[in-house]
Amino acid sequence: MDKIYINLNPNIPSLPRFEDKTKIDVRYTLIAPYVSVHIFWDKNDGTLVYNVEEPILSLEEKSILATLEISLGEMINVNILVQKDTESMIDYTDKTARLLIEELALKVSEQSYKKIFYYLYRDFIGLNEIEAIMKDYFIEDIECNGSNTPLYIIHRIYRNMKTNIIYNTMETLSSFVEKLAQRCGKYISYANPLLDGSLPDGSRINATYSQDISSRGPTFTIRKFTKIPWNPIQLLSKGTVCPEMLAYFWILLEYKSNILIAGGTASGKTTLLNAIAFFIPPEARVVSIEDTRELNLPRENWLPSVARTSMGEGKLGEVDLFSLLKSSFRQNPDYVIVGEVRGKEAFVLFQGMASGHSSISTMHADSVATLTKRLETPPIDLSPTLLNTLDCVAVMTHAVIGKQELRKLKDVTEIVNIDREGNAQTNTIFSWDPRNNVFYFKKFSNVFEKISKKYGLTIDEIYKEFQLRSKLLYELQRRKFFDFNQVQRIVNEYHKDPKAVLDAFNIKIESNTTTPPPPVSDKKLF
Repeated sequence: MDKIYINLNPNIPSLPRFEDKTKIDVRYTLIAPYVSVHIFWDKNDGTLVYNVEEPILSLEEKSILATLEISLGEMINVNILVQKDTESMIDYTDKTARLLIEELALKVSEQSYKKIFYYLYRDFIGLNEIEAIMKDYFIEDIECNGSNTPLYIIHRIYRNMKTNIIYNTMETLSSFVEKLAQRCGKYISYANPLLDGSLPDGSRINATYSQDISSRGPTFTIRKFTKIPWNPIQLLSKGTVCPEMLAYFWILLEYKSNILIAGGTASGKTTLLNAIAFFIPPEARVVSIEDTRELNLPRENWLPSVARTSMGEGKLGEVDLFSLLKSSFRQNPDYVIVGEVRGKEAFVLFQGMASGHSSISTMHADSVATLTKRLETPPIDLSPTLLNTLDCVAVMTHAVIGKQELRKLKDVTEIVNIDREGNAQTNTIFSWDPRNNVFYFKKFSNVFEKISKKYGLTIDEIYKEFQLRSKLLYELQRRKFFDFNQVQRIVNEYHKDPKAVLDAFNIKIESNTTTPPPPVSDKKLF
């Protein structure tokens, strides 16, 4: 008998982009050698379709599969099975299935068995019908709106698409949502019909259970995150930011400034946070606090904390963001990262900023004005003057350029002063012009002035450093340094020996000047 072979990490293809969606017709492998996906324009529906192509079973093979699934379900403790590594799980399921075939005297050819085993893997080890989609590097979101309606996905390249996956019965969908909850280490039922959690791979799940909550029955939305977070150079290559923006964040983080990243849902707030966390000095201690695990920081001296929901009535066993954040300041952090600010934890966060703990967080808001209003009104209800501890706000946004949907850092605004009435004096240091798709950099930075006074540096020294780091980042992009570990090594090495890194990339240190440097790319100053 041949050893079962399943490649769950096939090569990531280079997918073509199309101006005209009706011309899209691509196919690539998701789980080799069993599953591929066909993305094409459906002329009948007038929409783009994401068609998962799994092995086709004959009626006899379906009957054998059903028999094996019943028998395996009686023999295997799935909760214990999924605690092993994937290769061990596959090997164990293979041996158990072959043993059952022999004991039940089932007649199965090796070719048929391989097809049948894929479904055993999918339903016992994987996530049933969506297992192949979960293995697709390009998928950002998976959305189920209830039974008898197709699943929808959001693709990194081709964006929103309908799939060929449908849960035909309420019972099947309910059972699968229960499975999702189990994989998150949580519980969902008619009594507790809402689920927020994270899968072992870090994907975030929101689900509902009963028809009382959603008329179409159980629903779920899965936000997938890449195993390796995006690094700053990848954001440059996508045009999300420009080198000067990243150099600005690099300096702010080195000198322990406070940054809030705002934006709408799925605008790229967490992606930007992960990317700029590259610039935190390698020796610094970082404590992060989240509702559900999304952050993935490339460092060893990092203490990640996740809030825990209550185990029953009376909020028994609950550990909320507020409690975690209060506790974090006793853990001697150099930097505190809060995944998202929503409520009373904002008061502790801003008190921490005021006491000298450098903090980074995200928040749902589409502008600085909206953000300050949210912070000043219930349920957060901060004193306006406490907002002065914030150094800058970065606003992420969705954009459509040349029929391509992209994410952009719309503007970076420095908080100069907020009075008791909540009137804000700000300085927009960077802004993005959607008409011409260019970034603009202002000639004066209040935060650089603040750093100059606090750390005894001259403005000349800060601008020179800003220029050198902008050039280095631009050079990394130009030379296509996209590897996660490679970029991290260069950034860490720069903290230790900047001259050696600059020499390696042939970047010259120019004479001092109080004038901001010219942009290193094709961006403009104003």
